[in-house]
Amino acid sequence: MSALLALMRGMSDLFRVRIFGVVALGMGLTILLFVALQALIFWAIRAFGPDQVTVPWIGPVEIGGALSWGSLALFPVIGFLLMAPVAAGFAGLFSEQVAESVERIHYPSRAGEPTDFLDGLLESLAVVAAALGIAVVLLIASPFLGPLAPVAFYLANGWLLGREFFAMAARRHMAADQADELRRIERFSVVALGVAIAALLTVPVVNIAVPVLAAASFTHLFHGLTRPAD
Repeated sequence: MSALLALMRGMSDLFRVRIFGVVALGMGLTILLFVALQALIFWAIRAFGPDQVTVPWIGPVEIGGALSWGSLALFPVIGFLLMAPVAAGFAGLFSEQVAESVERIHYPSRAGEPTDFLDGLLESLAVVAAALGIAVVLLIASPFLGPLAPVAFYLANGWLLGREFFAMAARRHMAADQADELRRIERFSVVALGVAIAALLTVPVVNIAVPVLAAASFTHLFHGLTRPAD
């Protein structure tokens, strides 16, 4: 199965009753997270930022309010840089439920075994840290990469997200070392789908539903790479 076909099948699943509830929950938690983060930045600037600066020949100028309200302009930037870590983090919360629903609908004779929630969550936290590290490195390196910065962003996040979501889908059916081996063999399809997911994470509004879409799409990809659909 190609990455494009897996993605299209994942998109069609978003509107199924069993999965739409997870989509709605994920959207609500994502919005809540970013609103809370924006509120924290707003409060920090109000609490610790300068109230005024002295401009030569003009004198003191009040900037406290302008800085705090101006921080709202950072919201799109925060979303762009942090959606990949958020997707990786929510993978531990939603991937198991989404994969179970997708397999029950499309692959009932080959449903996998549930994985341990705590193990998945801990691994997701490790991936979140890695994704944050990638975001920081790319932010620092962007002036030196020039026009190649977007390419590096999508490739790095595509590789990381593909690795994480494919592992979660595969480990319902095989041991971790077997899942890693399959991912290496099919690395082109895995990375291609990961890059597509990373690209969708940069689309405003749409990106809120992408963690659930990724879990569904990689479940389809795993089954497509192992055996044909029922």
